[in-house]
Amino acid sequence: MRIEQDCVGTLAVPDEAKYGIHSLRALQNFPISAEKTNLSIIYNLVAIKQAAAKVNMDAGTLAADKARAIIKAGDDVLAGKYDDQFIIPAIQGGAGTSTNMNVNEVLANVAKQYSHDYIHPNDDVNQSQSTNDTYPTAGKMALLQHLPKLLKELDRMQTCLILKADKFSNDIKVGRTQLQDAVPTTFGASFHAYYSMFKRDIKRIKTAGEDISVVNLGGTAIGTGLNTSSYYCHHIIEELNRISGFQLKSAADLIDATQNCDDFVEFSSALKAFAVDLIKFSNDLRLLSSGPQAGLGELKLPAKQAGSSIMPSKVNPVIPEVVNQVAFEVIGHDTTVMLAAQAGQLELNAFEPIILRDLLDGESMLTRAVNTLTKNCLQDIDVDREHSREEVENSAISATVLSPMLGYERSMKLIKQAVKEHHSVKQLLIAQHVLPLGTIDDLFSVDRLLNRNETEPKEHAASK
Repeated sequence: MRIEQDCVGTLAVPDEAKYGIHSLRALQNFPISAEKTNLSIIYNLVAIKQAAAKVNMDAGTLAADKARAIIKAGDDVLAGKYDDQFIIPAIQGGAGTSTNMNVNEVLANVAKQYSHDYIHPNDDVNQSQSTNDTYPTAGKMALLQHLPKLLKELDRMQTCLILKADKFSNDIKVGRTQLQDAVPTTFGASFHAYYSMFKRDIKRIKTAGEDISVVNLGGTAIGTGLNTSSYYCHHIIEELNRISGFQLKSAADLIDATQNCDDFVEFSSALKAFAVDLIKFSNDLRLLSSGPQAGLGELKLPAKQAGSSIMPSKVNPVIPEVVNQVAFEVIGHDTTVMLAAQAGQLELNAFEPIILRDLLDGESMLTRAVNTLTKNCLQDIDVDREHSREEVENSAISATVLSPMLGYERSMKLIKQAVKEHHSVKQLLIAQHVLPLGTIDDLFSVDRLLNRNETEPKEHAASK
């Protein structure tokens, strides 16, 4: 064991540990769960340290030997050689200071093998920085890093939905409002509506991602840039973009960007809106596939696994069910993000660790949920065409097309009679010779029921 000292006192640290006293205290102080700080945050903090070492070296405030040693140590960490040395719990007090110091300590100790001079975790690795600008910047980088994966899965789902919309374009079904029969539609129209809904989600998420790329790096403790050089402030983001491949932008007001978290709230809200739409979509799939004998039974979801330990051959809609649960979790995360963002006080928000933990968790879970939804459900989903067509023909609501010709009152009486006598309205019209057979066939044709016939020009209709 080695003895290390901080402002609180001394502590014995394992000799083989690359982390130090600050990390060990955090491990002891935050026994909340076994979940550690997301490695994406760790790796992006390392990239920030490497960029800072290079810029500080160019500014003449950090010796070249030390800067090169820190950069080499960072390469080792990014190669995954020291993942086990990042021990800080994901949920932590201190606004992320423990995570920042964990990275500082590991880099300083790893860098010893590359430098003849002692490298200090604060004076050298953390030079020109503060947790308050490095930690949120690394968190935003992590969110941006995972965003293309989510958008890729969304694009795959969109492609699948539009293909299904085309495939089902002539498959008629009973439309429903408030769970009661309404005018007919097609499965193609329904799937195109889902496509349009998720298209808006993609737009919202992309917009929120653009705002996340604005960072407060260079602002240090509260956004004033204390303890930085002018050269550092003007070059740090440029260097970080160069080594990371991001297109980060410096906030116009670093003090605002340091203390306020509305950009995280916006990003979380975009994920929540997507989660809400996923719930609506998943519940529609479950409802339309319900039964199949005693339910609606209009959609046929691919069978993925046995659904019961007691009922033979029962198959449940397990994919929409798991997607629902992910969406519930994301909505809960959004509440946490909202509460954490509003709880910040004065020049800093101390609750960014839970914000970033929940956003990264939600982003990753949504990515995997959409993947399984597309792969294990949407790709092989189908329609029970014969059953759905029979439902339309036997539904009294299809007689809505009669109102313009027979009037609301007379149409209602015919519908009520058809329901009472268990006839279709079309059969009743034919039996009572209410209209010519050709007119009846035209009124109950798919094109008329779906309002596909060309309408008269307004000026022509008005002249009658």
